Amino acid sequence: MSVIKTFMRKAFMNGARYSGLSGLLDPVLGGVGAILMLHHVHPRSDEVLLNRELHVDPAFLADLIEALQERGARFVSMDEAADRLKAGHADERFLAVSLDDGYRDNLHHAAPVFRQFGVPYAIHIAPGLTDGTSDLWWELLQIIIENNDTLTYGSPSGPVTLDCVTPAQKYKAFGHLVEYGSRVIEEDAMRELVQSLCVTYGIDADGHRREALLTWEELRGLADDPLATIGAHTMNHYHLRRLERDRAADEIARAADVIGDKLGERPRHMAYPYGNAVSVGPREVELAGEAGFTTAVTTRHGVLRPAHGDNLLALPRISVNGYYQRLRYVETMLSGITVPAANCGRTFVTV
Repeated sequence: MSVIKTFMRKAFMNGARYSGLSGLLDPVLGGVGAILMLHHVHPRSDEVLLNRELHVDPAFLADLIEALQERGARFVSMDEAADRLKAGHADERFLAVSLDDGYRDNLHHAAPVFRQFGVPYAIHIAPGLTDGTSDLWWELLQIIIENNDTLTYGSPSGPVTLDCVTPAQKYKAFGHLVEYGSRVIEEDAMRELVQSLCVTYGIDADGHRREALLTWEELRGLADDPLATIGAHTMNHYHLRRLERDRAADEIARAADVIGDKLGERPRHMAYPYGNAVSVGPREVELAGEAGFTTAVTTRHGVLRPAHGDNLLALPRISVNGYYQRLRYVETMLSGITVPAANCGRTFVTV
């Protein structure tokens, strides 16, 4: 996300909060609850440059949960969230917590916070990332760009060199490569490009994956935690809409099969990789249903409304991320006032 967009969103949220508008409209726009979305949870997240939105500090997470509970928030599991939506409960608002990708810091820094406050949480994992058949390509690009002053990659029209000296140049280079990899070339070619860059710039992709992600043994330990739910994030964290139907279906269903085999219980909940309007559509929702999932969450910005009881496989979330590590921002988003602005005027968000 650009600095300008982030600044504008913060300005909008500050204006809505301090003018009293968010509080005034909360009863109308706040819905029946929300699903909070996180990724990395670890200290010193402000030191992260690229991918900063994926990082929050555990101290902020603790302060956020404590403040929300003091204001009467009820945290529920994804199972209970689904049951409440199906039953049409509107008597009290609820919050669910989900974390994507299965980072090891979820175990060491997030889980203790959830235990401290008795908050249920779901961790969505991609077995291919856990096993090493897929890479954390967005983090590998981050490492390469943050540690080099230039980056050169091969394209059909010849070598392309990107300057990566200043923070602005690093942001631009990262955005360029993400756009090139996710829009211009095919999904498999994008993964091959990142692998080739790792070889060129001396990055141990598998070593980074092993350090960053939970192992099956650690996941089995988490699965024994009564507060924890292990969900699916497809098999290899591919951009599903870029895949043919049969391959996309296999990505969704095989993840559930593997997690069930490894952990002894087939997951009921999933998160779509990337989860935005470009990566998830009606076809993917249909495939999630065919695979037997109870819920599936996107990354589309939205609160939960009663009609989501009929759209459990296309649930929006509220992102708790490194750009907005202030209670006032999260509370303003939970009021629902930011939802129409992010969704062309719509207050009910699916796919």
